Amino acid sequence: MKTTKGSLTHREIGSLGEDAVVRYLKWRGYHILDRNYTVKGGEIDIIATRFSQLVFVEVKTRKASTDTDKYGKAQDAVTEEKRTRIRHTATHYIMNYRMYYLKPRFDVAEVYYTEGKRKRFKIFYRKEAF
Repeated sequence: MKTTKGSLTHREIGSLGEDAVVRYLKWRGYHILDRNYTVKGGEIDIIATRFSQLVFVEVKTRKASTDTDKYGKAQDAVTEEKRTRIRHTATHYIMNYRMYYLKPRFDVAEVYYTEGKRKRFKIFYRKEAF
């Protein structure tokens, strides 16, 4: 569902942001294990490995032109409550897939999206964000 003629919904923008972060991570040597891993009470956008680390990535995407003024910086949306839900979900993932041997890490990817003839993404990636 489109919000206005030609513009994308928040969900579509979020999905495009996650796609951009997956490409970013793959380019840097990460192996993507899962996307949108969901359990009761939580969801993790991207789960990846790199070397001996199991990386849980929260992706926050904003339209560069307007959403920043309206909603603030993307990283600010990762509240303490959200972090707690992500940790809970990560624990479930580790136990469910027996990934005890990997060191968990929690990252946040801030994605700013610009619409136009060519979609542009600016990614600010924070390792060990929490």
